[in-house]
Amino acid sequence: MPERRSGVDLSAFEATRAAVAADPNIGVATFTTVTTWEDGARARTTARSFVLHTDEPEPLGGTDAAVDPMELVLAAVGTCITIGWVTQAVQRGIEYRSLEVQVTGSYDLQGYLALGADVRPGFQTIDYTVHVDSDAPLQTLEEVRAGVEATSPMFDNVRNATPVSGSIEQRQGEP
Repeated sequence: MPERRSGVDLSAFEATRAAVAADPNIGVATFTTVTTWEDGARARTTARSFVLHTDEPEPLGGTDAAVDPMELVLAAVGTCITIGWVTQAVQRGIEYRSLEVQVTGSYDLQGYLALGADVRPGFQTIDYTVHVDSDAPLQTLEEVRAGVEATSPMFDNVRNATPVSGSIEQRQGEP
């Protein structure tokens, strides 16, 4: 049975780490999602075998039937920090009784509503707080935080500009 602590299969993690260290090419991959418009501002996204639904709040023309895409960004940051925190803690032998990551993004609707040319349509800032119940010294917990920030893919995607490109494939006559 693989070693498990706090729900993390550390032996699988370490085996993957060793395999990628031995052959970096096996670590190069892609994720793909497909988002389909449903109605109004509602959409359905499939990621592997998982489905997410999104919508806009009513003041922005939606029905508030699902999470807003901006909230998905915050959730992605928070879940990636959580996974990283658990992994880093387990690797260091740090025990904790509870762990919660709160992520807050501030925005200015002037950008989204095209009312301010100098206002970004996205988040102005993203802040997070880790609430952890642990007997570990604060300095050790700071080391975990630094390790998480250094290795979190989502933290990296948000902190550093990731190149994004787009194209259009026009389809005719599809129902």
